[in-house]
Amino acid sequence: MPGPLIVNDSIVIPDAELVWRFSRSSGPGGQGVNTTDSRVELVFDVAASTAIPPALKARALDRLGAGTITVVASEYRSQLRNREAAGHRLAQRLREAVAPPPKRRRPTKPSRGSVERRIAGKKLRSDVKRLRRAPH
Repeated sequence: MPGPLIVNDSIVIPDAELVWRFSRSSGPGGQGVNTTDSRVELVFDVAASTAIPPALKARALDRLGAGTITVVASEYRSQLRNREAAGHRLAQRLREAVAPPPKRRRPTKPSRGSVERRIAGKKLRSDVKRLRRAPH
């Protein structure tokens, strides 16, 4: 997966800002498991990036808490598939970090009809329970 990492329409991270590391992966792999470096570690420094606009970078740093993001992928036997998985995970993490905050909920009052229906239901239940009691 060489080349730039496309996060969304406005953010494309150049390959020069991504640090790829490869190591031997644990798990299945047959005879090649001891010779292939299929585990992928992808490191991206958000704070030093020039690909992210300043406003989005500030939001991302605030949400992530750290200046760098490290993503590890080792679930596949091939290095290429692990590279693709790591790239997708990093893009997803960055999309979530730069997403605008959700709109604030505006508290609303219950409608007059709903209040009246609730009170009528309570009164009905009260009458049922009152009629079950033995007369004194």
